[in-house]
Amino acid sequence: MGLFDRLRGKDHPRVAFIGIDGVPFTLLSEHPDEFPNFAALADEGSAGDIDSIVPPESSACWPALTTGVNPGETGVYGFQDREVGSYDTYVPMGRDVQATRVWDRVTDAGRKATVMNVPVTFPPQRNVQRMVSGFLSPGVDKAAYPDDFRDALSEMNYKIDVNAKLGHDDDKTAFMEDARKTLDRRYEAFERYIDQDDWDLFFGVFMTTDRVNHFLFKDYERDGKNKDAFMEFYRTVDDYLGRIRDALPEDVTLIVASDHGFTSLDYEVHCNTWLEENGWLSYEDDDHDSLSDIDEDSKAYSLIPGRFFVNLEGREPRGSVPQSEYEAVRDELKAELEALEGPDGNKVADRVVVKEDAFRGDHDDIAPDLVVIPNHGFDLKSGFKGHDDVFGVGPRNGMHSFDNATLYVDDPGAVIEDADLYDIAPTILDLMDVEYSRTDLDGASLIQQ
Repeated sequence: MGLFDRLRGKDHPRVAFIGIDGVPFTLLSEHPDEFPNFAALADEGSAGDIDSIVPPESSACWPALTTGVNPGETGVYGFQDREVGSYDTYVPMGRDVQATRVWDRVTDAGRKATVMNVPVTFPPQRNVQRMVSGFLSPGVDKAAYPDDFRDALSEMNYKIDVNAKLGHDDDKTAFMEDARKTLDRRYEAFERYIDQDDWDLFFGVFMTTDRVNHFLFKDYERDGKNKDAFMEFYRTVDDYLGRIRDALPEDVTLIVASDHGFTSLDYEVHCNTWLEENGWLSYEDDDHDSLSDIDEDSKAYSLIPGRFFVNLEGREPRGSVPQSEYEAVRDELKAELEALEGPDGNKVADRVVVKEDAFRGDHDDIAPDLVVIPNHGFDLKSGFKGHDDVFGVGPRNGMHSFDNATLYVDDPGAVIEDADLYDIAPTILDLMDVEYSRTDLDGASLIQQ
């Protein structure tokens, strides 16, 4: 029993959310003996695979998961977004998220929240009792609030993220050692503040799972040399999840979820190289390394992951496609993307989504015109430095997937069939009895009334 239970009554239902970034549901559900704590959570509560969002990229997914609305409302579409009316790009941070976070709704209702290591939350907010930002934060010294929390994390050698460059080495030993240290420090911090804090909502994310998946997932799926190390890492994740669940008071509902799925990576697809080879994209000179270097003859360009933009007159600074030709040009590009095949003869695109089918809201002015959801095995890249070939192989062997994201709710009344990422925020609010307007969110509560 934590200090919280000793000091206050249980006058409100509470929720603990634990994020496991990039963990596919089948990895956990197909190995109940390896991961008994996830299996117990499924048996005693509700569990299933859910869909991610368009596009399934962590920088866009976590704002969507934590707000319950699509990128047209959050204003965040990926790791790199384009300035309105410009070819300049920027990396979205917490202040770029334009929609209301679930913990803001909780604090507005007079309740308390502890938020730890959620991607795209830098700089840390000060309307919660404590927050340490996650992915994209410069370091604990600037990412944690209040000051005593920052000092405590520093003393325990808390790590915001794994050193992903170590994953580029053929020998993954150093990378996995760093990943384990990062995971251990994260669990220790979660354990301490779950017990210590007077919270109504605890919201913490393990992101190291995504990092390990990027460099070892094919070893897992195809029995590679690092499969044992991969499984041992996930046995530790399962153990930590079990300990967290055991430590929670009875009035707390545990939710565990990932922001997207994962699959093996066979080919990197250099989308701007493909656009250049097929007459869609050209540059002002040979020394190009950014979007601002494209010339006025370009008809389209791409940003990660799989986002394609028509170089539209009146919207882009050097737009070449007249408004009257927009639909025809977009349809032509869509058809060519749908027909694109990899070296193995398989289609690159599972489907190509037009923007009006995926994005709605006040911040859709930087929405991509098309988003390619790739088939498993094709990871879409969009650098501007140029590559000799459209298809290549990089240091990673795992990639995000739209399908097969994970959701566990420690409540047998949750109905997870046909759910997606947008349903998580309203489910949390419903479980906590925090009022919200259902028309404000793209998702719906999964709890049966």
